[in-house]
Amino acid sequence: MTLPRYTQVGLLAVAVSTLVFTGPAVQAQAPTNIQAAVDAAFAKYKGLKEGKNADYIPALAKVDPNLFGIAVVTADGKVYSAGDLKTEVSIQSISKVFTMAQVIQEQGADSIAKRIGVDATGARFNSIIAIEGVRTVVGTGAPEMNPLVNPGAISATSMVTGATKDDVWNKIINFHNDFAGRPLTVLQDVYKSEADTNQRNQAIGALMFAYGYIKTDWQQAVDLYTKQCSIGVNAKDLATMAATLAFGGKNPVTNKQVMDAAKVPGVLAVMATAGLYDDSGKWLYRTGLPGKSGVGGGLIAVSPGKFGIAVVSPPLDDAGNSVRAQNAIADISNALHGNPLAASSK
Repeated sequence: MTLPRYTQVGLLAVAVSTLVFTGPAVQAQAPTNIQAAVDAAFAKYKGLKEGKNADYIPALAKVDPNLFGIAVVTADGKVYSAGDLKTEVSIQSISKVFTMAQVIQEQGADSIAKRIGVDATGARFNSIIAIEGVRTVVGTGAPEMNPLVNPGAISATSMVTGATKDDVWNKIINFHNDFAGRPLTVLQDVYKSEADTNQRNQAIGALMFAYGYIKTDWQQAVDLYTKQCSIGVNAKDLATMAATLAFGGKNPVTNKQVMDAAKVPGVLAVMATAGLYDDSGKWLYRTGLPGKSGVGGGLIAVSPGKFGIAVVSPPLDDAGNSVRAQNAIADISNALHGNPLAASSK
C-alpha cells in the first residue's frame, strides 16, 4: 500500500523528532563551561564583517550591522549571555515557528500536515513558482509545502481562529509573549515599511486563497503575517523562546507550560528540514540542531533537553541567514555537546 505523500512526510517528521528527543542522554553543563563557550564565540566573531543587512524591506537596511548579542537559556531558567541583549530587532521569519506551533497546539499536528504540508519546497522562501509546481506535480490542493516558507506561513496565520481580526492578533501576540516570557510589541517602523512593500506577499496570499490553502480572508492573513514578522525581540527573548521548545513546551524562565510536550516534536522536525531557507540541509549537517532564521538578523536553535540558544546579528549571507549567528551557535553547540544527532560519551 502506498501512503499519501503528506502521511509519508508526517511519519518521517515523527521519526526525526523521536530521534531528537531520545538521542544522547541529557548531560548538565557547568555554568562556567556554558559562559566560557558563549564568551569565546562572542570574542571570536564580534569582528567578523561578512554579509550585509537585508534591504528589500527598507527599515531593515537601517539597523546597525555591528549589533551582536548571544544568549543561551538552560533548564533552570538561567541566561548565559554576551554582547547586546537589549536592542530589539524584528523577529521576521522566526515568528513562523510560533504561529505554526500555535496552530498545532490548538488544532493538532494533522492540521498543518494536511492543509499546508511539512515538506521542504526546494525553492526560495517567497517563491510563487513553488506554489504552481506543487499543483503541477501532485494536483490541486496537495499539501506539499511547509509553514516556514512564505506561502505556508501566510496560510498558517490564516488558520489561527478568532471572531474578529483583533481577536486573532491578540491570540498570536499572546502566544509569542508566553514563549518569550514577557509582553512583546510591534516595531511600528518595520511594520509600516513591510506593509508598504509587501506586494509579493499579497500576490502569494491571493494565490493561496485561490488554490484552497487559505479558506478565510487572505488580505487579513497577509496583514497579520506582516504584523507578526514586525514583533520586536532581543537575543534573550529569542533564546527563551527556543528554550521553551527545548524543554517540552515549558518556558524555563516563567515555568509556564505554553505548549503540550507531545506537540513540540513536529515543530522541531519542520525547523530541522526547512528552518534556514535554502541552506537548511547545510545547517542540519553542520549542527544537527533544529533552527530558524529571520532576515532581521535573528537565529534560534534548539538542543532538546539541553538548551535554547539565539543570536542577533543583522548581516546576512546570500541565503538570508545571519553570518555571525551561524558561526557562534555552531561553536557554542559543539563546546556544549548540543548536537542531538551525535552519540556522546560525555
